[in-house]
Amino acid sequence: MVRLLFVLLLSSPLIAADWPQFLGPSRNGVYVGALNEKWPSAGPRVVWRKQIGQGLSGPAVAENRVILFHRVGDQEVVESFDALTGAPQWRYAYPTAYRDDFGFDEGPRAVPVVADGNVYTYGAEGKLHAVALATGKPVWNVDAMRQFDVPKGFFGAAGSPLVEEGRVIANVGGRKGGIVAFDAKSGNVLWTATTDSASYSSGIGATILGRRYAVFLTRDNLVGLDPATGQVRFQRAWRARQAASVNAATPVVVGDAIFVSAEYGPGSGVLQFDGTKLVDVWTSDDALSNHYATSMYYDGVLYGFHGRQEFGPVFRAIDMKTGKVLWSTERFGAGSVTLAGNRLLIVRETGELILAALSRKAFQPIARAQILPATVRAYPALANGIVYLRNDNTLVALDLR
Repeated sequence: MVRLLFVLLLSSPLIAADWPQFLGPSRNGVYVGALNEKWPSAGPRVVWRKQIGQGLSGPAVAENRVILFHRVGDQEVVESFDALTGAPQWRYAYPTAYRDDFGFDEGPRAVPVVADGNVYTYGAEGKLHAVALATGKPVWNVDAMRQFDVPKGFFGAAGSPLVEEGRVIANVGGRKGGIVAFDAKSGNVLWTATTDSASYSSGIGATILGRRYAVFLTRDNLVGLDPATGQVRFQRAWRARQAASVNAATPVVVGDAIFVSAEYGPGSGVLQFDGTKLVDVWTSDDALSNHYATSMYYDGVLYGFHGRQEFGPVFRAIDMKTGKVLWSTERFGAGSVTLAGNRLLIVRETGELILAALSRKAFQPIARAQILPATVRAYPALANGIVYLRNDNTLVALDLR
């Protein structure tokens, strides 16, 4: 019995350190654990590197597997690789005919979700698939775009589904269902809510004032739903006036406050939920307007990218209670940010990886290295001290232990 307990104690941190979905275990971008801060001049050691297909979908990591969702030829492909060696384990593929109207990447956009022994993927054409984590064998699939009469939108389907207590909840955006919950085991529809168009934002599960909510930023609104029934508990309009705009960042929930952010006009703000309604704490288009990357929260401060990607965003810190800008780095460019222990792990679109201090006073980089050629837009996965990162055609695993 003592030996068994010892083994369990050793194994528990590995399970807890998985990165099984977009923005990690709690979908808040937080990695629990310290990273190596002394990098060689060439950057952290490369554990393995692999040529891959198209896609803006970052990897997920669970049970010592890296799950990659990408496009190879005219197929969307879900693959499992050994997390430490990169050795292939299984492959599941199905045909796709997605074409991007603006000539961008035509691979999938949404990060896979691993939950309760299954992998859930949401392709660029709105096809939702469930496959077994251990084998890659198909479990079920739904053509959500066809079933719920979903318009194509600018850039295809991009929001990663939210899995909550046996339900797969997706920001579908159809005329016959805006937010839809599917049974995680069978794919059967459990409920539909709203007729909001889809955004490119992924929803988050959050407990606010003792009650569980599924919080989504759709094309039109910030919406809080009962994940069991789909009943809308709160809603607030959050959309630019111009048609050519996107909502892409995931809402950040801290206690009973929600930080919501989007470019093209609505800007950002903190809304407080009192149990019945949302009350503005502050709103501004000059604080921290996220084009696509979700901001990170730590100790009263939000860290993130402000400004449109094509205009060269700044990276900055703001006070969450007031929206006051604490510091800002000009001409930083776009990218993504993760919270690792008491450090920021930033990936710039240029392919540069930066480890920086959490500071209210100034941007303080600790280590930095050029890892991949541009363009890097997919979110990284950080599991067991290894960061998994992809660009247009390469997936690399870097040792940050």
